[in-house]
Amino acid sequence: MDLPVNAFKRRLAAGEQQIGLWSHLSSYISTEVIAGAGFDWIVLDAEHSPNDPLTILPQLQACAEGTASPVVRVPWNDTALIKRYLDVGSQTLLVPYVQNAEEAKSAVEAMRYPPRGMRGFTGLSRASRFGRVKNYFARAEQELCLIVQVETGEALGNLEAIAGVDGVDAIFIGPGDLSASLGYLGDPGNPEMQKIIIDTIKRIRACGKPAGILTADETLARLYMQSGTTFTAVGADIALLARGAESLAARYKA
Repeated sequence: MDLPVNAFKRRLAAGEQQIGLWSHLSSYISTEVIAGAGFDWIVLDAEHSPNDPLTILPQLQACAEGTASPVVRVPWNDTALIKRYLDVGSQTLLVPYVQNAEEAKSAVEAMRYPPRGMRGFTGLSRASRFGRVKNYFARAEQELCLIVQVETGEALGNLEAIAGVDGVDAIFIGPGDLSASLGYLGDPGNPEMQKIIIDTIKRIRACGKPAGILTADETLARLYMQSGTTFTAVGADIALLARGAESLAARYKA
């Protein structure tokens, strides 16, 4: 059995635009539905959704036949948590709230086996297909992808240092928390915030790293892509369900 290829990482490196969807519903059934909808990547969110490794695992399985590569957002930049999400087979992790180069290095080390890192060893994880992938421990790193999330003023001040950390594959802008950090709580569409976000995208690209973001506003999504994002999430499953259900009810209740 061979090591699964990380198509998302390959396309990041090639600079291809990848359109994504956020998944909060924490269900392998809904994940299978959206994984086959035509998106390039799906975030399985374990930070702001009731996910854990046991619920993420069947969602990874549900993505196997779809078009979308799964990206797992872990709850925190914690070595023990990262280890568990890797061991169930996550190949691309999005690590939130990375504010400086030291925190970025910590995330990288959690992704790598010694001597390059400190990922814990097990010979029977799903990641290695239960020991069936030949030379998994020597080869795992080539198919793992680390995205760090910048979402504070401090992170913006350290952006170039974060981008310069070996092992950081891409940088994701968290517009909600970044807006809150800079005094625009609940208002990421503020014109001043937009100037900051566009500037941040350009700074990330100037460092030679792919830039990503999430927005449900189509005008902003296209603006961000024109400004340089190459992995752009354009909505969320729970919003599609909630707004779609409200719209259907309203049509018949009017």
